[in-house]
Amino acid sequence: MRPLQGKGNDVKKSSLISTGALLAASALVLAGCSSDSGSDDGSSGGSSAGSSDDGAMMAEGGRACIILPDAASSPRWENGDRPALDEAITAAGFEADIQNAQGDTAKYSTIADQMLTQGCGVMILVDYNGAAVTITENAQAQGIPVIAYDRPIAGADYYVSFDNFQVGELEGQSVVDGLEANGVDPAEAVVVYIGGDPADGNAAMFHDGAVSVMEAAGIEPAAEPAGKWDGEYSATQFEQALTDLGGKVDAVWAANDTNAAGVITVLDKNGLTVPVSGQDASVAGLQNVLLGKQAATVYKPYQLEAATAAELAVALLGGEAPEAPTSLDDGTPFFAETPILVGPEDVQQVIDDGNASYDEICTGDVLAACDEVGLQPAS
Repeated sequence: MRPLQGKGNDVKKSSLISTGALLAASALVLAGCSSDSGSDDGSSGGSSAGSSDDGAMMAEGGRACIILPDAASSPRWENGDRPALDEAITAAGFEADIQNAQGDTAKYSTIADQMLTQGCGVMILVDYNGAAVTITENAQAQGIPVIAYDRPIAGADYYVSFDNFQVGELEGQSVVDGLEANGVDPAEAVVVYIGGDPADGNAAMFHDGAVSVMEAAGIEPAAEPAGKWDGEYSATQFEQALTDLGGKVDAVWAANDTNAAGVITVLDKNGLTVPVSGQDASVAGLQNVLLGKQAATVYKPYQLEAATAAELAVALLGGEAPEAPTSLDDGTPFFAETPILVGPEDVQQVIDDGNASYDEICTGDVLAACDEVGLQPAS
């Protein structure tokens, strides 16, 4: 596993879990000896949750219970994370029960209750509007460790994500660079902020990272309406802000590609092209980058995050208590992946990684832009 680096942590990090530990855990399961109670009932025999110093509680059993938040806020959950997590966990000989709450906190709780009744050796949860907090408490009361995946969860045993402050920094830098490329002084620029849902713990990290870069360049928000992970909502909010600003805007910090797409529909309607940030390297986001309608997108290869979470889950299921290389401010042990800024010339990497296809991206009026940067199907 790669060395990982978290925000504000400059020391060299050790690897997540040794290869030997991973293989040993897998061998136990394949031999039918993963726990005294067997892998079918998912019972666990851990102690209370640990800290960044003593590790999280250990679990037994062969089932990883995973809840995804929705399918609307980003295409990544179903198209990227689900297959990546499923493949990584099942390849190690464990069962992966993966379900999606479809943007419904009540459904999130129902799914979790059913999973816990059937038995889990470990839970991997992507929070949705705070629904995962109670589930985390319930799981830990049964001795089941919880891995907060992508979004932080108060009280979780571990957090696996990309360095979300750095994601924001990259977004903010793309706005600053875009303004300067247009000959606009950032300190004089009219910039609108379109953030994510404040109930998502990552949204604040994206915002703070972006603001740290933009403020250093002299940018102050001309408007900052309430955020939400919703393209149509973002379009409505941005359109109102643009009206209030008399139709004047020099750039938009948008927290992800979905929100950026909403903003871009309004810009298109008004005949405007300005730097717009984003993240997720979605097909629509990559197309907007190639068309010059979005300054860049922050690419977070799902496979890296899924591989780390799966390896951590396998270790916990095998009775290990891995130490994290860093921690969040609240002490939650944190494994952080490094995000990548993608401009037009970098789209090929996303295609080559298999996280978007040439045929999906290079359609209609985008084809000429693909040809201009020399994009090719993955070999």
